Amino acid sequence: MRDSLLFSTLSATPFAFMNSYDFFDVVERRRSVRKFLSEPVPREVIDKAISAALLAPNSSNLQPWEIYQISTPEKKNALVTAAFDQSGAATAAELLIFVARTDTWRRNRALILEELERRGPIPKQQMDYYTKFVPLFYSHGFLNLIGFLKKILFSLMGLFRPAPRGPFSKAETKAVLAKTVALACQNFMLAITAQGYSSLPMEGFDDCRVKKILGLGGASSVVMMIAVGKENPEGIYGPRLRLDPKLFVFEV
Repeated sequence: MRDSLLFSTLSATPFAFMNSYDFFDVVERRRSVRKFLSEPVPREVIDKAISAALLAPNSSNLQPWEIYQISTPEKKNALVTAAFDQSGAATAAELLIFVARTDTWRRNRALILEELERRGPIPKQQMDYYTKFVPLFYSHGFLNLIGFLKKILFSLMGLFRPAPRGPFSKAETKAVLAKTVALACQNFMLAITAQGYSSLPMEGFDDCRVKKILGLGGASSVVMMIAVGKENPEGIYGPRLRLDPKLFVFEV
């Protein structure tokens, strides 16, 4: 049932564009809430937000994310402890863990090619991209031998023309994929806000303990834990504080 809901939401067409003021209001209203009311969040609210997360832009459309919605009190309590007993985690109605995977690209690439083929002949440029560039990008080899050779090759190439500067290791790949998953996290939180609920993105947790609780292996990287619930007024610690945009925004 839930899978069909996610699929129908993702594939729904056409759609009406929202008023731009509605969007900016959602962005403005999204705050990190550090304490929630003891009120449940309807399942459909989470499902819609997950659907929005899965629409986030991502590298090569390989969708390297996994989203874990915590459904048992035992796991939630363990995760609260792993998150240093933060009040946002402890009082949340829902906890979700967003994970990046470095080892699902082969499976997802095959599924993408299968779907593209079903839609019609695959353009050569697109086929070459998925069969040549993607393996080159994500393969590192035993003891990172391929990654080391790629670094030498592209560094030499970069002396004469623009060239890829990574990722040349699993650690660098995890950093790339974390950016993709972070985009999904933002989509998720904005969708939560748009439905009248609140969220708290958390990076303060024991990564090893979280992975053990979820049964994740070395190919998984925990990007973010997100708490969801109904905002407690005490959970907003003050007006939003942002520094002068001139410190961050430049025209060149």
